[in-house]
Amino acid sequence: MKFLLIMHTNPQVWEALTEEQRNEVMSGHGGFMETVTKSGELISTAALADPGQSAVVRVRRGVPVVTDGPYLEAKEFLGGYYLVECDSRERALELAALIPDAGVEGLGIEVRPVVFAGTADG
Repeated sequence: MKFLLIMHTNPQVWEALTEEQRNEVMSGHGGFMETVTKSGELISTAALADPGQSAVVRVRRGVPVVTDGPYLEAKEFLGGYYLVECDSRERALELAALIPDAGVEGLGIEVRPVVFAGTADG
């Protein structure tokens, strides 16, 4: 079964951490990637840029309308993900608990089953 482990980021929470705490979280990701790579469960991972660099595209009456940046009311945003393949939901939850962000008050990891996945080569 494939699961997307979604890292929700909150800039206020992140900035409230000490530099040492932020470094621990960042280095913890290296350890997590090593664990899921060795176990063969990691499919892919990505960290995303700050949403201030994003754009939203909506097509209205056949015309693309582009809005820069995130929704103003959003406090949290998608900071990155790990796509894993494991035997069960329980294992996916175990893996999510190993992601260092899960141990930071105010942050969390959303575990969502993947129902369809495709690749560029078929």
